[in-house]
Amino acid sequence: MHSELVHKSLNTWYQLTIADGFTQIVLTGNYTLTALGHYLESLTVELTQQAENRDLHWDLTRIQQLDTAGTAILWRAWKGKRPEHLQLRPEHEKMFARLEHTPVLRAGTRRRDLAWPITTLGRLALLLWSNALGLVMLIGQLLLDVLYLIRHPVLIPWREISANLYRTGAQALGITALVGFLIGIVLSYLSSKQLQIFGADIFIINILGISIIRELGPMLAAILVAGRSGSSMTAQLGVMRVTQELDALTVMGISHSQRLILPKVLGLGIAMPLLVLWTSAIALIGGMVAAELQLGLSYHHFLRALPDVVPIANLWLGLGKGIVCGMVIALIACHFGLRIKPNTESLGEGTTTSVVTAITMVIIIDAIFAVMFSDVGIT
Repeated sequence: MHSELVHKSLNTWYQLTIADGFTQIVLTGNYTLTALGHYLESLTVELTQQAENRDLHWDLTRIQQLDTAGTAILWRAWKGKRPEHLQLRPEHEKMFARLEHTPVLRAGTRRRDLAWPITTLGRLALLLWSNALGLVMLIGQLLLDVLYLIRHPVLIPWREISANLYRTGAQALGITALVGFLIGIVLSYLSSKQLQIFGADIFIINILGISIIRELGPMLAAILVAGRSGSSMTAQLGVMRVTQELDALTVMGISHSQRLILPKVLGLGIAMPLLVLWTSAIALIGGMVAAELQLGLSYHHFLRALPDVVPIANLWLGLGKGIVCGMVIALIACHFGLRIKPNTESLGEGTTTSVVTAITMVIIIDAIFAVMFSDVGIT
């Protein structure tokens, strides 16, 4: 037996009927955000009240259109659980099935993970291992490229090497000279103040010579190059990844390690010792100027005494640091450039990580050189 319609609310959004001894709610019309409009809140309240009847039979087969807004209204009315008696269209079944598998976040129920320090350290260790493995693979690929180019010297990318040498070396002369000159002035001024107390003015040459040629010159040049050229290399490779130029090179059969990475590594490896010489020379000039103004030490005496108090081994040590730091900076920059994902957020994050890692490695390399060659060049 089927009774007549006993309740009708909010136009024709739902109807209550009594059939064969049970109450049935039949939803009709369009349950979309556009169609519901200002009925949204009142309809939610009424459906929630109807859902309190656990024996109510829900018939959703007459709904013409149903979107996520309508699905969310019903799911909220059911309090996140399907009613026992429910009829759905097959195309609507997927929408409710997706909600069933969505985790529910409740405030105040989140448990604190007591093992988070171990988890964090584990993630960092895995990230470090992944980057180290990627660098080793990149170095191996470059060694294979070098062997290949030795057998085929016609394919050596001289133009790319020259372009990188110009960008990383010649264009960095200005900033390295400025920073080196200022650091030389500051170091000479502060040292002379202390030496004047003990009447040891003449030892300003020893302090400036050893500290600048052995340590400050290579460190300043490497840090400036890591921030300037390292970020540029990472950004260049990252943009090529975003614009799919690297994929295009692969499709055309062009090795991006030979055409892009190897020229950068070789170019920076050649440019860095030259920049170290340039930076150290300008820093010594700055220190010499400050020593003349502060202590009255003549330029002629400074230049004549410098080779006697600073052994030539310190110069070779500084140049060796420059070569190693230059190639390491280029390798790190290219490594993080190739790991950038095709989106702008990854591009900025990868460039920042590249610069920070390169500067950290420069400091570590300097510490290793200081320990290994602690007895070299010190009289």
